[in-house]
Amino acid sequence: MQHCESPESYDKRRRQCMGGCLLLRRFFLLLCFQADHSCGGILMTRILIAEDSPTQAFQIQTKLVDEGYEVLLANDGQQALEQIPKFWPHLLLTDMEMPVMDGLDLVTKATDEYPAIPIILITAKGSDETAVEALNLGAAAYLPKSLLDEKLFQTIDEVLDVMETADSYGELLSKMEHSEFQFCIDNKIELIRPLVDLVKQMCLGVGLCDDAESVRVGVAVDHAMRNAILHGNLELTTEALETEDDLYVQGEPTMIEQRAAQSDYCDRRVSVKVAISPQQATCVIRDDGPGFDLSILPNDDTKDRLDSGRGRGYVLMKSLMDDVHFNDKGNEITMVKRRV
Repeated sequence: MQHCESPESYDKRRRQCMGGCLLLRRFFLLLCFQADHSCGGILMTRILIAEDSPTQAFQIQTKLVDEGYEVLLANDGQQALEQIPKFWPHLLLTDMEMPVMDGLDLVTKATDEYPAIPIILITAKGSDETAVEALNLGAAAYLPKSLLDEKLFQTIDEVLDVMETADSYGELLSKMEHSEFQFCIDNKIELIRPLVDLVKQMCLGVGLCDDAESVRVGVAVDHAMRNAILHGNLELTTEALETEDDLYVQGEPTMIEQRAAQSDYCDRRVSVKVAISPQQATCVIRDDGPGFDLSILPNDDTKDRLDSGRGRGYVLMKSLMDDVHFNDKGNEITMVKRRV
């Protein structure tokens, strides 16, 4: 049995290893350290916002600019579509209900014309079915307005992290006919990104999907892994996780660090099995936690709100992948992506 570290020891080792990864993206954005060769200035992460409400648009813009993002506003979907080739955003953030061209039409056209630009939807109460339809049409993620203050930066970071994958093995992977790999991963959030990058590279390399679809696969794997580690193995609630940033900034052991060092949880692992071919990718993720009651998950016959914790993640994964199902215990999820 593996020795369980004290919270203090775990905290010290993690901080030395990660070097402040939690705030790294925002730190780099604020320093604006990369040169933009096209204009001789500074390269910042560009976000295009399509929002017809001046008040809502201003609030979102202010939040993003304060964190170092370069932001451009569009009053509707048509204006946003026209601005894309001029502004070339790294990410498109759009409301659903807008005049001239609504969010659904914008997702359809932007995904078709600019598939490499990920799209995040901002959904209102009662727009569940439309949000799911937009995810099916190519959006990478969604964010309920009720969670805008709480989850805006987290959602943006997750999508942009999935986008940042090198293609150095592209030519070699294009020759691959089939691949299977398996990992046994401990409860380290920092291991999720390299796993997501690997799955993305493999899907792209074998020609299973294009850039846009590989991002959607990556987002689904990211959510499944976070669910397995945080809610499965560490049995942390959404409410408990809301204190993470505050504890980290204060220099205190976070809830994740405290729980991961406790004897009841520190030996738990996440098993990941992935099989990829030019026709299909299958990802099976199993945690060592107690599982959960599957009856709480939303189904096709219910109109559960997408801003509920576990339900939101499940609806997202189900929309991004072709087949998603849990085992009876609720501690293993299987996700399948098929070639179109």
